[in-house]
Amino acid sequence: MIIPALDLIDGNVVRLHQGDYGQQRDYGSDPLPRLQEYEAQGANVLHLVDLTGAKDPAARQIPLLKKLLAGVRVPVQVGGGIRSKADVEALLDAGASRVVVGSTAVKQPEEVQNWFKEYGADAIVLALDIRINASRKEVAISGWQEAAGVTLEEVIAQFQPSGLKHVLCTDISRDGTLQGSNVELYREISARFPQIAFQSSGGIGSLADINALRGSGAQGVIVGRALLEGKFTVSEAIECWQNG
Repeated sequence: MIIPALDLIDGNVVRLHQGDYGQQRDYGSDPLPRLQEYEAQGANVLHLVDLTGAKDPAARQIPLLKKLLAGVRVPVQVGGGIRSKADVEALLDAGASRVVVGSTAVKQPEEVQNWFKEYGADAIVLALDIRINASRKEVAISGWQEAAGVTLEEVIAQFQPSGLKHVLCTDISRDGTLQGSNVELYREISARFPQIAFQSSGGIGSLADINALRGSGAQGVIVGRALLEGKFTVSEAIECWQNG
């Protein structure tokens, strides 16, 4: 499944390079028409990141998110600085189908396990961003500033008893580079955890990059910057994913 993504700061569509707010590229203030166009071209799921809310949960863009979520008919997963149960509820109430939880799952696993119990495993996506060092998949947290001291495999194993279903995994070294995904990573973790629907994230720059992920075990492919820059369309990406 191709999952088109938009990152939002103060209502604008942006991209950060390697998660750095200082390296921000602006793509305009029209997120709703973009999402509607992605949906019209066949996207079955969309992905939004509230970067304003990630930096300051008190500034979460709830009115904007409500408008965007009401403006499309397909499920939308939303993330960005989810630190509390109130944050989860605010996004679900705004119309999000799934809430994407990152650092908090690593820092406060028991709290997040309670969310799984309360809202169900389908309502939560764990976003695990990793740096690979001599085959150790080290999870990074707090906007990639901090090594968590745990591996991808350890976090997944910790949440499996809670029914973990959805994991969005980003190889940080590929993010925003348009240089292709770490196909080997998804092949390896999908084989190890076959019951989990992994979403690949980071590095998609061409249809060839999407084609390379076919058969890797990844069930979703997050595509952000490449669509914004017109490298290909959503419908072309879907055609490639389905038919090679």
